[in-house]
Amino acid sequence: MSEVVPTNETAATLKAQADDAAAEGETFGSFAKFVLKLVIAVLIFRIFLFSPFNIPSESMLPRLMNGDYLLASKWSYGFSKHSFWPVSPPWDGRILAGQPERGDVVIFKHPVDGVDYIKRVIALPGDTIAMRDGVPILNGEALPREQMDDFIVHVSPNTSCAWGAVADTTAEGEEICRYRRYRETLPGGRTYQVLDFGTLPQDNYRPAVVGEGEMFLMGDNRDNSQDSRFRAQAGGGLAMVPQELLVGEAQVIVWSTDGGAEWIKPWTWFTAARWGRIGDGL
Repeated sequence: MSEVVPTNETAATLKAQADDAAAEGETFGSFAKFVLKLVIAVLIFRIFLFSPFNIPSESMLPRLMNGDYLLASKWSYGFSKHSFWPVSPPWDGRILAGQPERGDVVIFKHPVDGVDYIKRVIALPGDTIAMRDGVPILNGEALPREQMDDFIVHVSPNTSCAWGAVADTTAEGEEICRYRRYRETLPGGRTYQVLDFGTLPQDNYRPAVVGEGEMFLMGDNRDNSQDSRFRAQAGGGLAMVPQELLVGEAQVIVWSTDGGAEWIKPWTWFTAARWGRIGDGL
């Protein structure tokens, strides 16, 4: 049997094929390493640094609107099993714990059903909190409140005229909703805006002392918010919220849409965006 001796051309072809195979293997390995590094970076970002959230309701009007997407810092108040998503560490409590400040907008787990909620911190451990005719009374002093111009919301798939709003139209015929708006000021001078439609049963709250490790939270849309004024129940009130349920501090709006976008109409992806809200800090 005769031996086949490869010609120079055949040898070159075989070498080129071997080089191509090696290059392909190296390319696949490099791509796999890149994907792995990207996954690790995303997990570090998601677990330790920031977490994305969207606003599905109008309980935080006028500051946050249905259709807002925001980032919350995970380190602001320490880390717990609630902030370590998608992993769940075996310990209870918080490490590197920090207490929120009055006026912070916080994301936390509902004390009954564990759903993510967002509210504003009004009172902290040791504070005595009450309400009279819709005005918070903090440690015996009514929070200063100043009426502002009406807050105007343009009607869209994500925003409609809830009760307490006055339906109106602009000179161009666009439908809008008007809400009574106030500026409220906390001790130390921190201010924020709230909506209030008049005196309701929840506008009066008997004095209560915030317990150790707890916080009293309220929505800025005072007459359309289930918060610490109500007893804790799934899908509803919160009562005093343990700080160990904190997930993070709302920091910045990264996207906002009025809900009018349609996938089959790419131009609506831009026309539905609320460009003026993107990048707003909280």
